[in-house]
Amino acid sequence: MSHPVTELRKEDVDPIPKWMVPLVRKLMKWSSRVHVKIYAASRGNWGGKFIVGGAPVCLVSYTGRRSGRTRTTPLIHIPYAGGVLLVASQGGLDSHPLWYENIQVHPEILVNEFGKLRRMHARQATPAQKLALWPMIRAVHKDFDEYQARTDRDIPVLICSPV
Repeated sequence: MSHPVTELRKEDVDPIPKWMVPLVRKLMKWSSRVHVKIYAASRGNWGGKFIVGGAPVCLVSYTGRRSGRTRTTPLIHIPYAGGVLLVASQGGLDSHPLWYENIQVHPEILVNEFGKLRRMHARQATPAQKLALWPMIRAVHKDFDEYQARTDRDIPVLICSPV
């Protein structure tokens, strides 16, 4: 059975082996930290495109839900209605990314698009909105279909609007 946004089924995609999940998480964490430094220093000239497929990457800064500290994560983004869309895919892992959980608690974010900083408010797309937005999302990074098929969780889409 497939998710409504994609025709791919779980059987159509390669799973991430359970033994590999901790390694994948650690790799994502450390590569994100390096990516943030390179992106910020170069104003997005380096690190402004995703390695696979060339999708645009922005830096999203948000408040930690427990620590209250500012955190920053590089994310593929899709320009939309004067703001951006963010997809909490985490490569199709079975749990939501920490940045998403933080933004759910503190939806005021700062988006750095190639050195241009904008304050935004993030809200989760409804199921109907996600269905309508998915073709645009897939057009920017086709692997989102695979990520959604890989997991049983409904991958959230955030609509971020300037404030």
